[in-house]
Amino acid sequence: GPSGCGKSTLLNILGSLDSPTRGSIQLDGEELTHLSEPELATIRNQKIGFIFQSHHLLPQCSVLENVLIPTLADTGRAPADASERARQLLERVGLGHRLTHRPGQLSGGECQRVAVVRSLINRPSLILADEPTGALDHSTAESLGDLLVELNRDDQVTLIVVTHSTELAAKMGAIRQLLDGRFVADNL
Repeated sequence: GPSGCGKSTLLNILGSLDSPTRGSIQLDGEELTHLSEPELATIRNQKIGFIFQSHHLLPQCSVLENVLIPTLADTGRAPADASERARQLLERVGLGHRLTHRPGQLSGGECQRVAVVRSLINRPSLILADEPTGALDHSTAESLGDLLVELNRDDQVTLIVVTHSTELAAKMGAIRQLLDGRFVADNL
C-alpha cells in the first residue's frame, strides 16, 4: 500500500511493539495482548525477528558483534553456538569476509544483509520486515528480496513484509493490499 496507509502500524502491532485497540494477537498459540512488557520483550527477542528500512546497526560494533546482540538478552553472554551460527549465516549472505568490519565500512546493501542475519540469529518463528529494500538501489533491492524469499523457504520461518515496492511484493507467496488502514485486496 501507499505511504501512510497503516503498513508500519500493522507490523508494530504484529510484533507487539504497539497494542491493538481491539482484538488480540497470538504467536505460536500464545496470546500476546495481555502480557507484561518484560514478557513481551522476551517473546520479541526469542520468537520475532525485525528488519527495518534503516538497519539500526551499532556503529561501534563489528558485523559479528551486531549480529550477536540479540543473543545477549538473557544472560549477557552469547550462547556457545551463536557465534558459529552467526558466521554461517553471514557466509550465506556473502559477508563471511566482513566479520570484523564496522557498519561505516560497509555499503547500504551490506548493512541491510547484516540486519537480515541479526533478525535470524535467535531462530525466530516470525520475521517482520518494514520496507527492507526502501533505501537500496534497484539491483541491491532485487538481491535482498531474493534473499528474504530464500531464507523464508529454507528456514521455514514465517515472513511478513510491508512494502510499497511492487517488485518486492511480487516475490512474496501471498499479497495483501492496505488502504487507509484496511485490507482492500488479496493476491494482486
